[in-house]
Amino acid sequence: NAVTKTTTADFEPALDYLALKIPRWDLDKFRKVAQEISSEMKSVGEIMSLGRSFEEVMQKGLRMLQIGLYGFVANQELNLSPENLEKAIKHPTPRRILAIAEAMHKGWSIEKISKLSGIDEWFLGKLENIVKLEKVLRKTKKMDRDLLLQAKRYGYSDKQLSEITGETESSIRALRKRLGVVPYVKQIDTMAAEYPAKTNYLYLTYHGQEHDLDFGAGTGAGEKKSGRGGARAKKKIVVLGSGPYAIGTSVEFDWCCVNALTSVGKAGYEKIIINYNPETVSTDYDMSDKLYFDELSLERVLDICELEKPAGVIVSMGGQVPNNLAIKLANAGVKLFGTSAENIDRAENRHKFSALLDKLEIDQPRWREMRSREEISSFTKDVGYPVLVRPSYVLSGAAMSVAHNDDALTQFLNKATRISLEAPVVVSKFEQGAKEIEIDAVALDGEVLIYAIAEHIENAGVHSGDATIVLPPQKLYIETIRRVKDIAKKIARELKITGPFNIQFLAKNNLVKVIECNLRASRSFPFASKVTGYNFIEIATQAMLKVKKLAYFRAQNYRTLDLDHVGVKAPQFSFSRLKGADPVSGVEMASTGEVACFGDDMYEAFFKAMISVGFRVPKKNILLSIGRVEDKASFLPHARKFAEMGYQLFATEGTSAFLTENGIHNTMLHKISSNKKPGILDVITSKKVDLVINIPKNYSREEVTDGYLIRRKSIDYNIPLITNLQVAEVIVEALSRKSQDHLEIKDWSEYSN
Repeated sequence: NAVTKTTTADFEPALDYLALKIPRWDLDKFRKVAQEISSEMKSVGEIMSLGRSFEEVMQKGLRMLQIGLYGFVANQELNLSPENLEKAIKHPTPRRILAIAEAMHKGWSIEKISKLSGIDEWFLGKLENIVKLEKVLRKTKKMDRDLLLQAKRYGYSDKQLSEITGETESSIRALRKRLGVVPYVKQIDTMAAEYPAKTNYLYLTYHGQEHDLDFGAGTGAGEKKSGRGGARAKKKIVVLGSGPYAIGTSVEFDWCCVNALTSVGKAGYEKIIINYNPETVSTDYDMSDKLYFDELSLERVLDICELEKPAGVIVSMGGQVPNNLAIKLANAGVKLFGTSAENIDRAENRHKFSALLDKLEIDQPRWREMRSREEISSFTKDVGYPVLVRPSYVLSGAAMSVAHNDDALTQFLNKATRISLEAPVVVSKFEQGAKEIEIDAVALDGEVLIYAIAEHIENAGVHSGDATIVLPPQKLYIETIRRVKDIAKKIARELKITGPFNIQFLAKNNLVKVIECNLRASRSFPFASKVTGYNFIEIATQAMLKVKKLAYFRAQNYRTLDLDHVGVKAPQFSFSRLKGADPVSGVEMASTGEVACFGDDMYEAFFKAMISVGFRVPKKNILLSIGRVEDKASFLPHARKFAEMGYQLFATEGTSAFLTENGIHNTMLHKISSNKKPGILDVITSKKVDLVINIPKNYSREEVTDGYLIRRKSIDYNIPLITNLQVAEVIVEALSRKSQDHLEIKDWSEYSN
């Protein structure tokens, strides 16, 4: 048995803990998607919470999803009518758990909810316990020790209690510490103490009276209470993980955390991680000296730090979840390794970062934070359309949108139910026809040690997580590359960056503008590391721990631009599983994974990457539907190349007329609404075409257009679909240069050496 190290594996454990796994959905990211959960998997990740009562693990688990919930109760009400509430309980969606909470608040019986939902009454009874206690808490003016302990054993967080009582989170924490209501560290041994276990696989619970580990001085990695104490203590470092996989947070950040842990161990520290995603490598109990399988909240991280007394915490490896804790942890007296919390805030805060760019004379897209529709209208008249809108408070889950005219802007703002002093809207000028560039880099005390510059194939307007990325850049001006490096060095010095950082740029005719800067590892750090052959995270961890001096890094002479190969990273989408979703890329990230492939040139690497995400080389017939006139003109030489390669072209009415005018033979397809033959849907549903290229004129969230139906039917009938002009153009070039049968297959080491 890998856990006990002594007993055999064929042993039935008597568990003294409870584990709860909850899926993480991101359906609100998709236009027109069906919200109902069915037998077809739609979740993009999951969490696992550990505790000693169902109430405890449920409330912890709902917070762990990182979707803004305080737990089962104290969340924003759905405010549904009785009829709609009944539907929300009867038909399973990601929000059903909230509908059940609302029904219980309204006094619905367990029997009624069970009959509607099919959920066993035992579970509903446990959930009702949470609601009953909330009612008591709301009536109580001052919590005594017994009530507070009961609340904590039912999984109430300090923040959740502050929402219910009106007190601050810090005052709730101070009260429970004063009353001696503290969590205890318990060890997952799967033997329930029947046999000794040697794993440091830990969780915190309020259902306990002592720790399973000895946190006294000189206990080294923290022995089991009955174990051998007295070993010389190593200094400890805590790495914060990334939480659940979600759109925007996936295995890339886990790779960063695992590499950071490895580097921490090599530097001679005891390595501790806090994370709660059962899918990750970082939550394998043999990856660290101690694994705390628990919440990534301020409350829980402080609890662990007070017990472990680490030399410091690394917040820059797990993406945005731990990065958001930087200021709060620093204010609580926790030492952060790497860039200071104050400078992290200067990069994260839009106003502060904008002022910093102005000070350094670095260009940025024009933007303004506005609190009324009049202000927004004035700004759009000043800068002109299109504009990118980011509301602070939105119903329907839409995070951003590009508005091309007044009607689109009004439609989007109607979804933002509050535009006020408390919930302003950020509107920025959306740059059309601009190239997007990223730099992943590591710095030490403001001096850049290593960097990798990558270019997006898609023009700006596609989220960086959905972009097809090329490294090293193949089509950038030398002057643009020089300017990107110069800006990165200026920002690194100003923010005194130590550790990993990522900056995103817009470039047009050698004019470079900064979009944003993240003082943490980015999604592309593993990609940059694998293409260049240098482990960026190992270098970043060495810099943060100061185990190597600047002179050492300078002597390495890292080569990241002049490589003999090219890497291409392509997004993997799951539109076939998301019924009704509009399969088009935009400013909101929609991909659920990615691949990377190498080649001797960009077209070979791109071709391999596209095949890896499911693209099939068309055999005979291709459907073209291109919206804007300028896009039609841009694609014209590529359409001609398709024809020269022997493909039969089908086209929608406007595209067909344009191709015919320019001497390219094609078969015109009639609009869906006309019912004339041959129709657009006929060739798709009969699978007469092998590839569909549909470049929308603009995106409508509400209307069911011919473009939407073309895209959706292509996915439903498993026909390769391309919706981005730049990607479509590169596909034509790749097909004209490469044959799938003649793609080079090499070992990774052949490229990296």
